[in-house]
Amino acid sequence: MNATGDASMWRLLADNLPQHADKVALIDAKRQATYAQVMDEADLVAGWLAAKGIQPGDRVIVHLRKGIDEVTAMFGAWKIGAVVVNVNHQWTPAQLSYVAHDCRARAAILGANVLKGLASDPLPLSLEHLLVQGRVAALPDSATLWEAVSPSAAIEHVPDAGDLAAIIYTSGSTGKPKGVMLSHRNIRMGAISVSEYLELAQDDRLLSVLPYSFDAGLNQLTDAFLMGATVIHQPVSMPSEVVRMAADHQATTIAGVPPLWNQVVRYLADSGTALPDLRRVTNTGGKIPPNILQMMPQVFPGVDIYLMYGLTEAFRSTFLPPAKFAAKMGSIGRGIPNAQIFVVKHGEGIAGPGEQGELVHGGPLVSLGYWERPELTAEKIRVLPELRDHLGDAPVVCSGDLVRVDDDGDLWFVSRMDDMIKTQGFRLSPTEVEDILSQSGIVTDVVAFGVDDDDAGQVVHVAACLIGDADTPALLTHCRRAMAHYMVPRHIHAWQGAMPRTASGKLDRPNIIAATKAAHKKDAT
Repeated sequence: MNATGDASMWRLLADNLPQHADKVALIDAKRQATYAQVMDEADLVAGWLAAKGIQPGDRVIVHLRKGIDEVTAMFGAWKIGAVVVNVNHQWTPAQLSYVAHDCRARAAILGANVLKGLASDPLPLSLEHLLVQGRVAALPDSATLWEAVSPSAAIEHVPDAGDLAAIIYTSGSTGKPKGVMLSHRNIRMGAISVSEYLELAQDDRLLSVLPYSFDAGLNQLTDAFLMGATVIHQPVSMPSEVVRMAADHQATTIAGVPPLWNQVVRYLADSGTALPDLRRVTNTGGKIPPNILQMMPQVFPGVDIYLMYGLTEAFRSTFLPPAKFAAKMGSIGRGIPNAQIFVVKHGEGIAGPGEQGELVHGGPLVSLGYWERPELTAEKIRVLPELRDHLGDAPVVCSGDLVRVDDDGDLWFVSRMDDMIKTQGFRLSPTEVEDILSQSGIVTDVVAFGVDDDDAGQVVHVAACLIGDADTPALLTHCRRAMAHYMVPRHIHAWQGAMPRTASGKLDRPNIIAATKAAHKKDAT
């Protein structure tokens, strides 16, 4: 294996041959594929793209349900040097059309069902070629059925490690989606770094629930291919299905985000199901509620629990070693291998023990910025004068996240800097409020936020999913008992049904907050 950051994404797959040719690389619900079979199917896609005139650097959209075909489509594009733009299969035709226009894609690989929804949101003229998976009654002139593609040769393109490999679009919950540009080196170094601290091996079997359009989901795939391990695809995030798939296929690793762990941990506690093959579980994308963290060692006995932090603009950033989990439950730890992590007090310097500041990330995992948005890139990735003595003129990613440094040097997430609630002269983290609400034992998902108030500056409002017969008065009683007076919510909104998620499975906080504010305003009139 070429375990360096200087090779191409295609080599992550190709370097597994011949050593792992007959080893199962990918598992779907109805089929599985060896490394040799994945390579053959990727070659088929690469040949089709090359025959259509797709050149190195051209953007190719992959819009497929999580599975083997999605992986072979991505690696087929990478073989000829194209840039992969993976669009989550749950995104609407309007979102797909926006991304296709924004990145000026020349080809797209998508499911037949998607074509039906594109009548009102047509794809751009620049998108000349479609490869369609499945059957469709009326095939556009620009489209080819996947099953009709004949094998043809495609020459492997050897890119520079710093060349653009993929564009990952944000969910767009706070505006139009923007594309984060990742180089071959970015993605490969992410795989090298994460595989090292997770101590992955060839015999690992990684259960993949997170989408490949999400940096943490893509990292699972690249970790596995770097090590010659196996990926088990689970496209449905229902806790019973996640657990069943993990048990049926002897998963050794499960990666998730807080809403998924909230459900899976509760399901395991209620069902008593055991996962004897499991070696490690990982979390990213936010903080797991304290009551769920406390349950994890019981439902995952003997399993290493990794709490991690990352952002798409720098892939992965920090992790807490499992040996520290019991003593530092909730900490995001320190920098991963090959990352340079600092906590900066702007205008002052680097934060010390007991202080707070913005988490910034330097080193080879820093992305290339935002696709055709130089002003936004310059705001997010820039040189900081506070770090000149450490990094010179090397740019860093400014996360926008406020973290606290403890006495040992480990980091604790406080809040998004622009989400802090300023109430009665106090600066309050929504996460702190949410943690205490979660400890009530009568809520699942919860989102706290500030609402402008003439007297207090802002007051705390909360949206919460209540369990069973629990009601808001009971939750408010818990708050008054457990919180300082300025933290107690002025209003608790009982959310009906499941809270919306982003494409990566995280809570869609902006939409939840907007809907809650609108409902509160309606009730007040």
